[in-house]
Amino acid sequence: MRQQSGDASVLRRLNSAAILRQLRAARVATLQELARGARVSRPTAEVIVEDLIAAGWAEECGEESGERQRGRPARRFRFRASSGHVAGVGIGASLLRAMVSDLGGSIVASRRVPNHAAMSARERLDAVAELVHAVCAEAGLPVAELAAVGVGTTGVVDAAGRVTKSVVLPGWSDVDLQGELGRRLPAPVLVENDMRLAVLAEHWRGEARGRSDVVYLFAGDRLGLGLLIGGRTHRGAHAASGEIGRQSGDHWRAFRHLADYAMAVEPGELRTHRQAAEFAVARAEEGDERARAAVRAFAVHLAEGLLTLVNPLDPELVVIGGSLARAGALLVEPIQDYFDDRCLYPPEVAASGLGGECVTLGAVRMALDHADQVLFS
Repeated sequence: MRQQSGDASVLRRLNSAAILRQLRAARVATLQELARGARVSRPTAEVIVEDLIAAGWAEECGEESGERQRGRPARRFRFRASSGHVAGVGIGASLLRAMVSDLGGSIVASRRVPNHAAMSARERLDAVAELVHAVCAEAGLPVAELAAVGVGTTGVVDAAGRVTKSVVLPGWSDVDLQGELGRRLPAPVLVENDMRLAVLAEHWRGEARGRSDVVYLFAGDRLGLGLLIGGRTHRGAHAASGEIGRQSGDHWRAFRHLADYAMAVEPGELRTHRQAAEFAVARAEEGDERARAAVRAFAVHLAEGLLTLVNPLDPELVVIGGSLARAGALLVEPIQDYFDDRCLYPPEVAASGLGGECVTLGAVRMALDHADQVLFS
């Protein structure tokens, strides 16, 4: 076939994307390594790398510390992570969190503000937009320069970024979150359910790194689930994966063990389920046997609920996340014992170390994935 006028430029773009992908994946790489990985000649790789350096996507770096070579050392290059940035936002029941990350995943700015239940949907949308502008100002860059803004929210989120159902935030159902924030922010906006982003964060830089099949249990102000199946987050037929909904016996009964303990110890103190749980965990860590018994009963109740999911899904790992993950072994050990006794292939149980930032980190990862698609298209 005779080459058309546009063929050479298309091939050049494909080769540039291949070289850039190699740089992105490698910590550092030589021209020879880049040429081999992209399947181009060394002179072609050199021309493309020089173009990428001029455009700000790559940079030349020196020898590794302590490295010695005879003769002229090979030139080494790396992806310039600061060439672009993304933002991640977590919309929780009581807090709005935002982070800015460079394209290497390093967090360069972070902020959070209260999310009041009494806010109207419009007020909450405005607060999210203001928070993104504020965290970008802290990072020293305009919102318009972001490659993407990832947003995680409680509620059922469809493929178009609309919150179709929400029982946690009043007035949040039927909000076109992606569209509304897209009109408020001069950058691409992506929206996903918070539990799916939480398990994505665990897979990226948490307990689930290197795992393909994971059940994530969020235990904090509420209970929620995130599923990783075959290395991908699971959405479900109606995008409702992660929403526990109403269960036989009411899943809030799990917290009754902790609430009863807190009320018995301090009968005049009114606490939410989460506050009662944190109080009991703190006393258990101090050695209070009644508190330890209450936390163990809570853990076993959680394990009973998880068993109906764990046995048929056969995950490698169950991660306990949310604010109650700080209980660590107090929760993990009773759940592990329960699974060891009742599962054909008991999964490992671990407590998340990401804390309250898990959803926001997952939103950052989603935005980075979008940036990668654009970068390597």
